[in-house]
Amino acid sequence: MEAKSSKSLTGLAGTESGGTSQIRLTKGQKRLIYFKRHGILYLMLLLPISYFVIFRYAPMTNILMAFKENNFLKPVWEVPWAAHNGFDWFLKAFVNRDFLQALRNTVTLNLLDLVLGFPAPIILALLLNELAFKRFKRVTQTVAYMPHFLSWIIISSMALQLFAPNPPTQGLINIVLGRLGLGPIHFLDQSANWVLTYIFLGIWQSVGWNTIIYLAAITSISPELYEAASVDGATRLRKIWHITLPGLKPTIIILLIMALGRIVGSDFDRPYTLANSMVKDVSNVLSVFVYNWGLKSNQFALATAVGLFQSIVGLIFVLGSNAIAEKMGERGIW
Repeated sequence: MEAKSSKSLTGLAGTESGGTSQIRLTKGQKRLIYFKRHGILYLMLLLPISYFVIFRYAPMTNILMAFKENNFLKPVWEVPWAAHNGFDWFLKAFVNRDFLQALRNTVTLNLLDLVLGFPAPIILALLLNELAFKRFKRVTQTVAYMPHFLSWIIISSMALQLFAPNPPTQGLINIVLGRLGLGPIHFLDQSANWVLTYIFLGIWQSVGWNTIIYLAAITSISPELYEAASVDGATRLRKIWHITLPGLKPTIIILLIMALGRIVGSDFDRPYTLANSMVKDVSNVLSVFVYNWGLKSNQFALATAVGLFQSIVGLIFVLGSNAIAEKMGERGIW
């Protein structure tokens, strides 16, 4: 009996030692088991990662064109460095009148877009959220975000037809104004009117799409807060001010930080399609400047330097505004 008990104890000890040997796996064995379990997920990630590496990161090597001589016939790493330790094109840009004008116009138009256009989707989202008729709310929301899917070529063509000032091709807007005795207004031919029309069309095109983001954020607010406010006798305006807007604050801050990052950036199609020779003093923005100097004048190094300048300034604005938001106790982008 003692012999059998000793053998059983020995076997149990061997089993326990075998169990501990299986638990104490090496790092290589753990990695192998992990990849066997989750390898299919990494294979699924391979395609999008390859896309970003090939089409987003690999072309970044051409940023060196901003510091090299203007020669696009050779590989960028074989082109000699530009004068002034490679900063020759940056110095030429900052003394170029067209660049300074484009920089001024870009900042001005983007600030107007930010001041007038940024609150618009917030206001529209608050109004839609307060509508009692759900069907009317859905129809209004659909109509509001449909312009987002129109290209600026189509929008500019519509604007030219609607805002044409003179007969026989006088636009509908000026026809109505003429019937009211207000006379034709040159919406797209005078600088001040062009800027206002530019901002208005930008708001009209984007307000519905951005409203969806805020409406989605409103749905995450607990209905119990509104019920408690109703019990306390709060009006609709009080609920909006003390519940809805504080609930939207994180979303507003994130979108505001992203908007500030585009303060010196600009779309190409919007100003280019709405511009004409009579408003060149306000419609010439950095994207149009890059197009005129980079493609039309073959100054690719200068255009690359301007584009790199835009990216660096945008990054500084994003980092700065994100740091300010975190210091104020708000949650930033990261």
